[in-house]
Formats: sequence, structure tokens, C-alpha cells
Amino acid sequence: MLVSETLMTKLSVNVNKLATLRNSREKNMPDLVQFGRDILSWGAHGLTVHPRPDGRHIRRPDVTALSAVVREFNASHGRKIEFNIEGYPSHDYLTLIKEVSPDQATLVPDPPEALTSNAGWDVTESKQFLKSVVHELKKESVRVSVFVDPFQIEDRELKDLKDLGVDRIELYTERFSDDFATPQMADTLNRYVTCARSAQALGLGLNAGHDLNQNNLGKLISTIPGIDEVSIGHALICESLIEGMETTIKNYLRILGWSR
Repeated sequence: MLVSETLMTKLSVNVNKLATLRNSREKNMPDLVQFGRDILSWGAHGLTVHPRPDGRHIRRPDVTALSAVVREFNASHGRKIEFNIEGYPSHDYLTLIKEVSPDQATLVPDPPEALTSNAGWDVTESKQFLKSVVHELKKESVRVSVFVDPFQIEDRELKDLKDLGVDRIELYTERFSDDFATPQMADTLNRYVTCARSAQALGLGLNAGHDLNQNNLGKLISTIPGIDEVSIGHALICESLIEGMETTIKNYLRILGWSR
């Protein structure tokens, strides 16, 4: 490798859509545990889940089972794999984090009825709430990432997050995806770069996710050096219907520079 692996962007695969497909028949097909093992064996650096109160995709037993898959993989392989649990930090979410002890908790401001994550935190409005949540998560020695929209967050709010003890922000990349390869791309990307540099200057790590795919991912990571992790689910699963999941994951790893 020409670049240290510690500086390279890691791929966490969000398996929510596999759970959605399984739940449509209420049987164990696809088998999330087996897919979790396969995804890691194909080179992914972690698994992401986003359980919601209505259990429409990932369910509480899935979180426990996939956490065990990650622990099992780490015990038998020579590389560290991470488990990331996204969600609105309700009492149930915090209880789940304490039970499972993932590597990372990604906080999103979704109301229970949200179809998917569709906004970043209003840090000013939610500062006291986030302060109490981060305090609880730090007791569990869990890395904390907070979902932010580069078009909504200000530098002072990034500083507030750092002061609260947040470790990373996750750049909400729907706007980037929507504007990719359009005349708006330059201005949009400039806003992402500005937000990312401000966060990095404060010592915050960077994650990114939402609507990233094989077409646009390379542009994002080449323009914003130092992204620690991308979490990709919907596009990856859709692309897998055509290419097969193993090939798709290896394509993403190639884009990220992990293979040629």
C-alpha cells in the first residue's frame, strides 16, 4: 500500500435492506447472520444496523446476533471489524447500546415514523439533550458519531459537539448524491469540504453516508481526504442484485483503495 491503512476510508455495510427483504415473508431468508459473516469475509470493515421502533427491518434479536458475528470474526481473524448501531437516542436505543456494547453509536434525529434518515441534528436546539446522551454513551466506552447536514450546521455547532465529547460527525450525503454530475456539484462539494475541514480542525473524525454508490463515492473521498468510514446500504444492496454481493463489496473496496 502506498497509503497507510490507518488513513484509508473503511467500508461499513448497512444490512437494513436485507432485513426488510426477510421480514416481507417472515422467514429466515435472507439469513442475516450468514450474510453478516459473508460480508466480513469479502473484506468489509464493519457492519451497520439502524433498528427502528416498529421493527420494519432490523430487530432487536438481529442486533444481538450480528454483534456476536462481529465478535466471532474478530476472535478468529487478524483484523479488527467494527459494529455500528445507528438510531435516535431514545431510552430503548441507549439500553440496547449498553447491552450490546458496539464500537460506535451513530446518533440520528429521526422521528419514529421516518422512512429513512433525512436530516442532520439541529445542534443548537438539541445541545442539552445531546449532552446527556453523549455522557451516557461515554460511560460505555462507545465511540460517538453525530449525523450532520453540512448545509445546516455552523462552525460554532461543530465546536459544541467537540465540547460535548462527540468523537466523529457523519456527513449526511444525500445532497451530494442528488447534485452529483450536475451544474450544482461544485458549490455543493465546496460546502462539504468546508464542513469537513472545520470538523477536522477541531479534532473531530469524519464518517459519511446516505445515497453513496459506486458512481459517486470516488469523488467524495478524493475531494475530502481523511474520511474515516463510509456506511453504505441501500445502493450496495441494489447494485448486488445485478453484480452479486461479493463483487459489489469488492468494487467498493477497490474504490476506497483497499485493492486494485
